[in-house]
Amino acid sequence: PRRSGLIPPMRVAILTVSDSVFRGERADLSGPALRERCAQLGWQVAATETVPDDSPTIQAFLMACADSQQADIILTTGGTGLGPRDVTPEATAAVCARLIPGFGEVMRAAGKGSNPHAVLSRAVAGVRGQSIIVNLPGSPKGAVESLEAVAALLPHAVDVLRGAGHD
Repeated sequence: PRRSGLIPPMRVAILTVSDSVFRGERADLSGPALRERCAQLGWQVAATETVPDDSPTIQAFLMACADSQQADIILTTGGTGLGPRDVTPEATAAVCARLIPGFGEVMRAAGKGSNPHAVLSRAVAGVRGQSIIVNLPGSPKGAVESLEAVAALLPHAVDVLRGAGHD
C-alpha cells in the first residue's frame, strides 16, 4: 500500500485567505478544521499561515512553501467565491506550472449535494515543483467536505508527481 512503512506521511501546509481573519476581526475556523482532518488522515501539518485576500501575498506564500519543498500538499481555504476580493484561484493559477482541473470538478460535484451554491466555487488545483496546491472554500464545512472529495486521490497524485507509476 502507498504511504506506509518507510514512506513518511504526507506533509501539508494550510493557508487561510481572509481579510477579516488576518486583521483579527474574526476567528479562523476553517484552518483548524482542516488541520484536524489532516491529522485524522495521518498527514503531518508542516505549516499554517493566514494572509489577506491579496494576490501577491497569496502567491508569495505558495511559492515559498512549494519552492522550499516544505509541503507535499498546500491547502488554501478562502477566497474562491465571486466576491471582488476573492482572488485565490487566480493567485494559485499564476504560480502553478500545470493545473489539475479534475480536482475542482470533483469538489464542486461533491459539494452540490449538501449546498447548491458549491457550484459557484472557482477553486482550482495545480502543481508547482513537487507540491500540489488545492483551493478549498472558506467555510469550515465546505473546506472539509471539499478536502474529503479529493483526499483519497492526493497520496497517489503526490506519488505520481514524484515519479511513481500510474497504477
